[in-house]
Amino acid sequence: MDAVAPIPQSTGQVTLGDVMAEARRLLEQAGIESAEQESLWIVEHVLRLPAHHVITDRERLLVSSELVAVRGLIERRVGREPLQYILGTQEFCGLEFAVNPAVLIPRPETELLVEYVTQRISSERPAIIVDVCTGSGCIAVSIARMRPHARVIATDLSTPSLTVARQNAARHGVGDSITWLEGDLLGPLAGQELEERVDVIVSNPPYIAEADWAALQPEVKLFEPRGALVAGPQGTELHERLLLEAVRYLAPGGAVIMEIGAGQARAMRRMVEQMPEYRFHRLVYDEAGLERVVIVERVGT
Repeated sequence: MDAVAPIPQSTGQVTLGDVMAEARRLLEQAGIESAEQESLWIVEHVLRLPAHHVITDRERLLVSSELVAVRGLIERRVGREPLQYILGTQEFCGLEFAVNPAVLIPRPETELLVEYVTQRISSERPAIIVDVCTGSGCIAVSIARMRPHARVIATDLSTPSLTVARQNAARHGVGDSITWLEGDLLGPLAGQELEERVDVIVSNPPYIAEADWAALQPEVKLFEPRGALVAGPQGTELHERLLLEAVRYLAPGGAVIMEIGAGQARAMRRMVEQMPEYRFHRLVYDEAGLERVVIVERVGT
């Protein structure tokens, strides 16, 4: 592509078109594949303009504060900080969720967890659903909105994560519909009188193997919380612990629905086969054809 001239330093000479061109050039040089689209989103965010105005009003002159703000966000993105942290939001199940470096950024494939939970629980059923490693609360909040008669409990080891999750629940009108418990996996359920009463345990636990950490994209490796991503040497350590702990709480016929990493389905099947309390019910693939969700059922009726 043709070289793009630097933005003139005099704020009186800087147009919206100048900023967009410079932003796209810098992001492309930083290796951002969707540089043009991300430039648009950043400028739209700073100027609080609809996207079509950003595109059509290219001769608009920016005031000094606007230019400084745009350049500041572009600099952060050039440093490979995730756009979601820069803008402070990420869409999930049709809802906007606040995100910051305390929580994992929700991914589209994780919506499969919500889909399969809601398939099992009818809209009128007063079920008990537990979301483990809730993070931003995206799963718990989405389920609470779709299944208002269910009792939703969400757990997380991180106090800052639960703060974000509570804010997201309040934002979407389900702040009083979810019980938030701090602690490791199902540990916080002790004393809640939930033994053999839980219908579904859903989780997107850490599932990256330690050896794979170094090869992750800079956006993930440098900015997202490592504790929400890395499970241990195998990557399935948290899945095994969760299944072992879930035996105490799942009702007969209840299910554990978990996100997994690519290539982990075989290990999950072997794990379940060694646990007589369970049967392996289903493996779900995402849109890219990768193993993504396992559904394990508690034996009994």
